[in-house]
Amino acid sequence: MYPTIVDFGPVSINSFGLMMATAFIASGFVIQHELKRRGFVPDVSGMLIGAAAVGGFIGAKIYAVLLDGRITFMELFSTSGWVWYGGFIGGCLGVIFVIVRSPNPTLATIDIVGPVVLLGYGIGRIGCLLAGDGDYGPPSDLPWAMAFPNGTVPTDVPVHPTPIYETLISFTFFGLLWSQRLKWESFQGVLFGMSLILLGVERFIAEFWRITPRVFGWMTAAQIFSIVAFVVGIVIVLWARSRPPVMPEVAPIVEGGTVADM
Repeated sequence: MYPTIVDFGPVSINSFGLMMATAFIASGFVIQHELKRRGFVPDVSGMLIGAAAVGGFIGAKIYAVLLDGRITFMELFSTSGWVWYGGFIGGCLGVIFVIVRSPNPTLATIDIVGPVVLLGYGIGRIGCLLAGDGDYGPPSDLPWAMAFPNGTVPTDVPVHPTPIYETLISFTFFGLLWSQRLKWESFQGVLFGMSLILLGVERFIAEFWRITPRVFGWMTAAQIFSIVAFVVGIVIVLWARSRPPVMPEVAPIVEGGTVADM
């Protein structure tokens, strides 16, 4: 565990915050690169990342306090108690707001952002592992099992390092979607729908290796939400496939190159 990377007395850099920043920066770079490739306005990427960060923070905190039933000023503004799906909803709302108001085509831009969520999520889980924030799983005697004696939920017994599993699965799913993005460009909405499906699958599987409380039989709240994301993703994919394919949009030509070159 390395909850604090650098400590300068009153100022410190913690591992979770550092990895979250890395996730946003990496996601922004990939989105900008893809916007340029598609001939869209690339500067929108900065606003998208900002909206995702602000919306994600607000959504994660609201979901957390509602889940705990403790809606207090201190809970809302503390640095702990973040819930992924709350952050995902809040981040999505913020991103959609920016996309709709941007000069870029809505569905095509959403398709660019969808797979990148998996990349950012996988990077963020590395921060969870380093911080020992309680995302690990039940006891295990596997060679890669780890103990978290100073974790949020302390354990001296080696347990499943679930954040590592989530990072590996997320990176794999991101790579899968990214490698197929050219194939599905003309069917706008498919990549976003597939992103929801894989996000749901990833979290549903990961919950079996987490110590999350069960709220519905053997399922956790995150698994229920994962099923919803999975179903919504399938509906979006079917809807997108039922529409006529859209030819890739070309950036308007201006003196000196395209809009994306300005």
